[in-house]
Amino acid sequence: MQWNVYLSGEIHTDWREQIKEGTKKLNLPITYTSAVLDHESSDAAGDHLGKEDNSFWRDHKSSKVNCIRTKTLIEKCDIAIVRFGSKFKQWNAAFDAGCCAALSKPYITLHDEDIIHPLKEVDAAALAWAKTPEQVIETLQYVINA
Repeated sequence: MQWNVYLSGEIHTDWREQIKEGTKKLNLPITYTSAVLDHESSDAAGDHLGKEDNSFWRDHKSSKVNCIRTKTLIEKCDIAIVRFGSKFKQWNAAFDAGCCAALSKPYITLHDEDIIHPLKEVDAAALAWAKTPEQVIETLQYVINA
């Protein structure tokens, strides 16, 4: 079976590449998908629908266009990894985790211990909480090869 793993969340570190490289070394049959990782492109996703003078409406249109991609990819994934960094609040990641929970999609959260409290509800619905990309890789290896 080829597994479809959706990578959600924080875009300022290389956690995605670490997971991809680690699972590739183990020859795990995984196809990865993700939201648009370029912040400017994501913010401009709805610009082709008409210029907005108010930033609220620009963000509103772009978030809906981005949601087409995100919703579709989450619905098609076998498992999601949801990364929360400590530098920025990842509202999108929390929403993705909620979508996974609502769709009964298994997900693993990935974050440091210092944000356990604000993520307690998100972690409660997750099937695993990892602190490092290596722990995610080991979890994927077990799930796929067990």
